[in-house]
Amino acid sequence: MPSTPLTEADIRLALASVQDPDASFDGDIVAKGRLQGIVMRDGNIGVTLDIAGIAPEAMKPLQSAVEKAVRSVPGVLSVTVVMTAEKSGSAPQSANAPSSTASPEAPNSGSQKEVAAFETPAIFSRIKSVIAVASGKGGVGKSTVAANLALALSRTGASVGLLDADIYGPSLPSLFNVTEKPEVTDNKKLLPIECAGIATMSIGYMIPPDQAMIWRGPMVQAALLQLVNDVDWPELDILVIDMPPGTGDIQLTMAQRFPVDGAIIVTTPHALALADVRRAMAMFQRVNTPVLGLVENMAYMQLENGQEIAPFGTLDLANDPQLAQLVSLARLPLDPHLQQAIAAGGTIFDKDGAENANGALSQAFQSLSEATQKALVDRSA
Repeated sequence: MPSTPLTEADIRLALASVQDPDASFDGDIVAKGRLQGIVMRDGNIGVTLDIAGIAPEAMKPLQSAVEKAVRSVPGVLSVTVVMTAEKSGSAPQSANAPSSTASPEAPNSGSQKEVAAFETPAIFSRIKSVIAVASGKGGVGKSTVAANLALALSRTGASVGLLDADIYGPSLPSLFNVTEKPEVTDNKKLLPIECAGIATMSIGYMIPPDQAMIWRGPMVQAALLQLVNDVDWPELDILVIDMPPGTGDIQLTMAQRFPVDGAIIVTTPHALALADVRRAMAMFQRVNTPVLGLVENMAYMQLENGQEIAPFGTLDLANDPQLAQLVSLARLPLDPHLQQAIAAGGTIFDKDGAENANGALSQAFQSLSEATQKALVDRSA
């Protein structure tokens, strides 16, 4: 006989068994009004709770109790709990109390929520350096740069991991032609998929390529943390994180939770892209993340006669007051060999790649890896 489908009502009923930690309230967390949302995906459950008014020492026990309650529901495979709190510190109203006329998510309500700041994920104690590859704008080749930088770093003998932090638009499955799903260990941890000698993980490994991730900010943050906490990462010399474009939830979560040693900003030498570089720089400054330097991607094309042309113009950092402080880590060419290597299921470093085993592109990424390692050393000195 087929099993009964898992429903949101099942999850809500399980959560009603969790006593609210507010000593002044005799009831469960659902009756208290702490439940902000439930997201369900193939047995993977996300729960968002409002923890306003809860003592810090009660947060982790509450998180554990919620996870245990939801895991007890037949059909549940995994549980992610995201805790949010109003900055005003006011406690949520109970389910029977009259609600405010202003929605907490209304644009003009003035309500600001933030993910509760717990400790740094334990995995980072086994990772020596963390590099974030970012861009203020999409379409500049950031994911391609991140992937090939990780490959180049690996070729120096370092143990390297690559985390695709772009939840809405993951690129690693396409860049590495990955179609299989990660295996799961006995303790229910996902195993990274090895690609050309580096350990990789992406949410794109677990969802159909045509599925849109229609998630609000808290669930995106929870998904990112799951890709760290619920993955059996090996000990690494360097973890390269492919960031999503922009300056949103993922960037803030990383600043709060991940010990990032430095960020690399990727751009094309175009005025519109440079405007977003300035925004990215301002964001990293505000969250106290050092910027290792700038990568100028698709900077030039090399013709058969050796002449270089600049399809997007040229970059002049020295005469830009805001960008003059940036170190130029690399100028990468716009090279069709890159797409040919990806389409062939290889990399630009493969000896039997598309005529580029020792070409300008692979050499450019090797130079970028050297510049990145030097920048890390200079920062730590």
